Amino acid sequence: MKKVTVLVATHKLAKIPQDNYYLPIHAGRINAEYLGYKGDNTGDNISFKNPYYSELTVLYWAWKNLKSDYIGLVHYRRFFTKRSAISRISKDKFQYVLKDKEIKNLIEDYDIILPKKRKYYIETLYSHYKHTMYIEPLDMSRDIIKEQNPNLLSTFDKVMNQSSGHMFNMFIMRQDLFDQYCQWLFPILEELEEKVDISQYDSFHARFLGRISELLFNVWLDNQKENKTLKIAELPIVSDGKTNWPKKIGSFLGAKYGNKKYGKSF
Repeated sequence: MKKVTVLVATHKLAKIPQDNYYLPIHAGRINAEYLGYKGDNTGDNISFKNPYYSELTVLYWAWKNLKSDYIGLVHYRRFFTKRSAISRISKDKFQYVLKDKEIKNLIEDYDIILPKKRKYYIETLYSHYKHTMYIEPLDMSRDIIKEQNPNLLSTFDKVMNQSSGHMFNMFIMRQDLFDQYCQWLFPILEELEEKVDISQYDSFHARFLGRISELLFNVWLDNQKENKTLKIAELPIVSDGKTNWPKKIGSFLGAKYGNKKYGKSF
């Protein structure tokens, strides 16, 4: 039987699926009070970097300390589901979170499970990042890829010019693919961290390493698609939190047309 571990990254007490595959991990545990969850501060870890890496400290912990045939990453307020958008407007949206049996059936047929692409319509991935965040670290990421993985530079440029991508650092994938991804991702982020003066940013924008990784994941994924025959499933996301859509849309338009950077998450 294949072992499956879906990490639920959280920094606070949250509603966690009770299915056996889900494992809550306290992100940034080294600088926080105990919540009752396993922390990302055991074994080989970068828990202290959570203010900059966000949920990637959980990803790193799993890479260095966890053995499982399939490894996944979701969030305390975002989970995969197989339900339609209509069914997910229910007040009890948590009931639609992907169950063990559904995951087991999916991995029998697919190598990677991903969230459906987020579409920006009037923005490319690059222009959206430029309008909402500070672009310099993303441009530096391109330079680092040019140095470390020059064969992926054209893939990076192609992805940045797309108007959609798999966001949120969410996936479930085979262990070998997971290892390959982490081996590629973290050297890029480590060099980026060395080159950028993080102290120039407030606490919101200091998390650029976590945000840029969402874009880099699409670069790695596109390269995998080109060089391997991978079976990929794309699933909707169910969120247990409330989104202020008028505020979110207003901020999106303000960033694009008014040069107003985001100041918080929505």
